[in-house]
Amino acid sequence: MTLLGTIAAAMAARNPELAPQAALLPVLVRQLHTYPGRVEGLLELFDRGGLGQHVASWISNGPNMPVTPEQLAHVLGADLLNQLASESGLEQPQVLSALAIMLPSLVNQATPNGRIEPGRLF
Repeated sequence: MTLLGTIAAAMAARNPELAPQAALLPVLVRQLHTYPGRVEGLLELFDRGGLGQHVASWISNGPNMPVTPEQLAHVLGADLLNQLASESGLEQPQVLSALAIMLPSLVNQATPNGRIEPGRLF
């Protein structure tokens, strides 16, 4: 098990309500490392999908705009969602709910100065 997988398992063991996020976290990070354009490519996908304002809020130092599972389903598409669900062992609705919680915070943490910095989270 990877370090991230170990952390995710410990997180789920301490709080079972976090199990979906814990299962998805290592899969999401791995996916971001292999996604075309990495984080920048994913953020561009969100911009093209009409969620550019959301992403801009996640990158900025202000409050993060929430995103709904439905918005994520529209932007990410069935193929990527199927892959995330398959690799995490979650159902698509669980993946979407977990992503709606996780993505704003993860992008915010990866962009502490309003830009993506090498070596940060992703």
